Amino acid sequence: MRTVAVLGIVAGVVAALAAVFDIGPAASEPARYKIEFDNAFGLNEGGDFRIGGVRAGKTTAFAVEKRPGRPARALVTVEVERKELADLRSDARCAIKPQSLIGEYYVDCQPGSSPRRLPRDGSAVVPVEQTESTIPPDLIADIMRRPYRERFSILLSQLGAGLAGRPRDLAAALRRADPGLRETNRLLALLAEQNANLRAFIRDADTVVHELRRERGQLARWVDAAQTAAATTASRDPELRATLRRLPTFLAELSPTMRRLAALADQQRLLLAEARASAPELRRFLRVARPFARASDPALGELGDAAAEGLRAVRSGQRVVDELLRIAPEAGPTFKPIRQFLDTMDDRRRAIEDDERAVRAAPPAPDPTAITSGRGGFTGLEAIWNYFYWQSLSINGFDSVGHILRVSLNLNQCSNLYTDVDPNSDLFRRCSQWLGPNLPGITTPDFSDNPAQLASLERQARAPAARVGERRAPGQPEAGPLPGQRDISKPQVTLPPQVLDLIAPKAPERLKPGTLPEVLDQIEKLLDQAPRIGGSDGRPKVELKAPNLPSAKPSAPSGGDARGGNAVQALLDYLLGP
Repeated sequence: MRTVAVLGIVAGVVAALAAVFDIGPAASEPARYKIEFDNAFGLNEGGDFRIGGVRAGKTTAFAVEKRPGRPARALVTVEVERKELADLRSDARCAIKPQSLIGEYYVDCQPGSSPRRLPRDGSAVVPVEQTESTIPPDLIADIMRRPYRERFSILLSQLGAGLAGRPRDLAAALRRADPGLRETNRLLALLAEQNANLRAFIRDADTVVHELRRERGQLARWVDAAQTAAATTASRDPELRATLRRLPTFLAELSPTMRRLAALADQQRLLLAEARASAPELRRFLRVARPFARASDPALGELGDAAAEGLRAVRSGQRVVDELLRIAPEAGPTFKPIRQFLDTMDDRRRAIEDDERAVRAAPPAPDPTAITSGRGGFTGLEAIWNYFYWQSLSINGFDSVGHILRVSLNLNQCSNLYTDVDPNSDLFRRCSQWLGPNLPGITTPDFSDNPAQLASLERQARAPAARVGERRAPGQPEAGPLPGQRDISKPQVTLPPQVLDLIAPKAPERLKPGTLPEVLDQIEKLLDQAPRIGGSDGRPKVELKAPNLPSAKPSAPSGGDARGGNAVQALLDYLLGP
């Protein structure tokens, strides 16, 4: 049952497409129309049928239609052989016209412009009100000969008696019988409406004729040029014929296009109304912008010159960029410690003591150096700039009167530089600049000269603090962090997941602060086992071959294992990167 329904739907779609695109068996049959005339004199079966003056088919049948209460009419059936011309509308007009002097006639129709098309199966009829019949000239000439003259007088008298009370029907018959009479009436009506224009035309025509007489040489040259153009046009007769043959198809396609353009124009009416309302402001803007545009010309010229200079600078700077790209890999070992140093100096967590001024001057979140807890101190970089700021305020005082420089220069015995002075002498006591109570090698022994004491200090430095904020005795190093706390004296590095998986595959997603030294020790061991070799381009490359680690070459064709060559390469990129 479902199959039958699907086949029915497909058949309906095919039939609709056939009807829309004019395909299928019915499209091969010629179109038929029926045309109603007062009489069909001169027409014969197989005669020409034309649409817009172009032969489109032939006349195939004739019939007499009789209806109660109206005279008999001739019903002519025509057949259109050219499908592209079979497009008669409901307002089509048809006429019988003479084809030659020997009495041949044909039917000529204008397709009309109504949106409603006539059926092509011959069921619709072009009414007699939209048709015209012709009067053969030989019949008019026969009236002047006997016995037709007497017969015509009898017919005319009888016709007058029969039409005594039907003047309107007679007038309509005459207009349909003689197209020239109808067109003359229309012309006279138009001329009557254009009396003022005609008077102006006659008055202006005198002026035009006078000017033409004065410029008759130019007029003669125009006639010669027109003759040349006509001759050239006549030489292209085949092309013009081909153009005229394609003209009906073009007109058929032009009509829906013009309808769409008309709909577009209707839709643009509101937009054009708004544009018209904005026209004064736009005119004012253009009037004001004109001096600005003139004043901008020199600037645009200078900008063009600057662009040319900039282009030359960019081209010359390409060599510098290439050189920087060449030396950039070599600069990694140098700039990496500098980056770590600057990161440490700009870390708010390494502040020595809390300071309210640092809280007030700190940038807002989400800046990495923002203070959100209400307590914090200055970073190392801020402390450096604070020194210059506060030192300037200390030596340069000012008030409402002026400035005073609090700096004095004393030239005495202590102004000289001494490198070898006895610490027990009066000169040392009088001129020494103490940096604190404990001066190694001066007031206290120099621990670097005693290896045993130096090793003891190193062990004390590695020993963790016993409590938060523990302070060591004078001369002792600072205590290390408590177990589980991060060591702020070392850079806080967050490793990529690939590197973390390579170094500590069973570790959590993020390393705990206490495990970072062990990870760094493993990295140092890996780097110690990584020999440096030269590449084909002369740049050094690092090949990692560590025991108990996968090979640097990926084993899988799709890119390698996450813990294989890609992870090793990720580790090297991270360590050697900027």
